[in-house]
Amino acid sequence: MAKPRILLVDDSVLMRTIIGDIVRSDEELELIGAAENGKVALDMVKSLKPDIVLLDIEMPEMTGLEVMEHLSLISRAKVIIISSVAQIGSAEADEARSLGAVEIIAKPSGTMSLDLAHKKGHDIIVAIRRAAGLPPPAKA
Repeated sequence: MAKPRILLVDDSVLMRTIIGDIVRSDEELELIGAAENGKVALDMVKSLKPDIVLLDIEMPEMTGLEVMEHLSLISRAKVIIISSVAQIGSAEADEARSLGAVEIIAKPSGTMSLDLAHKKGHDIIVAIRRAAGLPPPAKA
């Protein structure tokens, strides 16, 4: 079975680095690219054809919710939201779900969640593996 192909979309270089490291920590996943905004993400989706898109909501150029409105027209990629504004039960989380997000993971400490890997790294891997139809990761 081919590794699930993952595209990461977040306007913060730091968050792209942290989340990218989380994805790369699982050898059964393949991070195929990272985009700094929604417009770049849509172009990358067309060329890279990811299976899963990890998507922030608050971004310049085009929000994550706007990306999701276009994404369904060009891709069957599953979307996992990783955002500080998409807290469970928020209007943004509800809209993301209505647009097809399969998982929503809140950044624990706001936009610049330096503790993301520690607090949510396992949750991110579990969500990706679930979306890809893979079993949960083995306990370390």
